[in-house]
Amino acid sequence: MTVIRVHGVKGPTVAPFELFFDLVYVFAVTQLSHLLLSHPSLSGAAQALFLTLAVWWAWMYTSWTTNWCSPDHPVIRILLGFLMACSLVMAAAIPEAFGERALWFALAYVAIQCIRTAVVIWATAGHAVQRVFIRVGFWFALSAVFWIAGALVDDVTLRAVLWIVALLLDYGAPAIRFPTPVLGRSMTTEWQINGAHMAERCQLFIIIALGESILMTGATLAGGKPNAGTLAAFTICLMGSIAMWWVYFDVTADLAAEHIESSDDPGRLGRDAYTYAHIPMVLGIIVSAVGDELVIAHPGGHSTPWTVLMALGGPALYLAGHTLFKRLVFGTFSPSRLTAIGLLCAAGVVAVLVPAIPPVALSSIALAILVVVAVWDTRSHRRLPAAG
Repeated sequence: MTVIRVHGVKGPTVAPFELFFDLVYVFAVTQLSHLLLSHPSLSGAAQALFLTLAVWWAWMYTSWTTNWCSPDHPVIRILLGFLMACSLVMAAAIPEAFGERALWFALAYVAIQCIRTAVVIWATAGHAVQRVFIRVGFWFALSAVFWIAGALVDDVTLRAVLWIVALLLDYGAPAIRFPTPVLGRSMTTEWQINGAHMAERCQLFIIIALGESILMTGATLAGGKPNAGTLAAFTICLMGSIAMWWVYFDVTADLAAEHIESSDDPGRLGRDAYTYAHIPMVLGIIVSAVGDELVIAHPGGHSTPWTVLMALGGPALYLAGHTLFKRLVFGTFSPSRLTAIGLLCAAGVVAVLVPAIPPVALSSIALAILVVVAVWDTRSHRRLPAAG
């Protein structure tokens, strides 16, 4: 069995072991949501943002790896098992990643990125894809210095600075196509990926994030005293998660998968539309999950600015990410999403100025706007054949 994955064959593109691997990231997303929930401040939000970006990058590069390398090959399967262990350590360290468990988090993250890349470089010897991973490995080795140095210093501010440099190196490398001594820059046309696999992997992570939202909704309801207010808030928040699913999956997901599969440069779309543009969508779902917990726990009364930010900012961020995604894939902006983002921002300003608006009303507003976007998409798509 060759380690290089065979593209173009019919059947499922995502292997069962990849689905098994994803279970670790269910725990990671839960940790991120709880971190944001327990630190209702700008510094807490900044930490949650930073750690979410790191977790996404660890997962995303593994998806690129399994796009090129078969998860059914013994070497890759053993590698994925190792990565699961490191990912669990990384996720467990999230609550104290900027404190006592900084070294845990940094070592686990560096191990995921560097050891995975090293194994693939060895496993793909003699294949053109090896050059791609050599370039990737160079940049991960460079950023690893800053990750480890940041974990070893005692000053929290200096740690944050070093880690920001490390993350900028990790995120900037694909954007500038991994310029590497001797090998030079890579070309996106060299990243000949299976577009359907890339699309499905990112769709599955959206499902993971939405699953965390539903988990927090159910857990909050189970931990409180059911009454008319909490049941109404629970129903509205659950419908909000369903509306988010509808916005992404009803029309756009399949069309985008077809588009990247038939693209002349699937590597560029894989980088721009899936690796980068999905980040605000994932962040928006996590923020919305925290907003759901706050609304269900206290559906009536006044809305704090933090509750307003979570309940309305989450859906706005999600729609902003989806707007960017559609722009990168199809080359057009979505008027319905841009309008919806404007309405959510306006509602947020009003809610901050008029705190007497109850939290459940905020979720109702977000739900109504998401439903309008979903219905707009569905109706527009159904009119396309007739227009054609």
